[in-house]
Amino acid sequence: MNKNYSLKDLGAIAHEVIASAKHKTVLFYGEMGVGKTTLIKEICAALGIEDRVSSPTFSLVNEYHTQENESVFHFDFYRITEEEEALDMGIEDYFDKNHWCLIEWPENIENLLPLDAVQIHLSILENGQRNIQLTSHI
Repeated sequence: MNKNYSLKDLGAIAHEVIASAKHKTVLFYGEMGVGKTTLIKEICAALGIEDRVSSPTFSLVNEYHTQENESVFHFDFYRITEEEEALDMGIEDYFDKNHWCLIEWPENIENLLPLDAVQIHLSILENGQRNIQLTSHI
């Protein structure tokens, strides 16, 4: 998928992301303020999470639960400077358990990421519109 979108499109995009993520790991790429957390909030809502969803910029990970008690982990690796920091927090364990893993700033832990993750690239175009590119590696 590669398309321009507005905020009103995010609900439909969230459902498309969920359908594409067979292994439940989704990587969000894009500059600061492009809408990564906003899209993650929509995905969490589509998964049935009723908790307040916010970016875990300082805590690195927030855990949410769906109505079926399925775990969803929201990572923000903006402040990670060494991949070892992610290893120290047990990132591999999160991936191994087949929980939802929604990861902002995945480029900071590039060598640790599962190869079958869905990649989402968000950008703001010159005219102010936003663009989303979704790549699924199944």
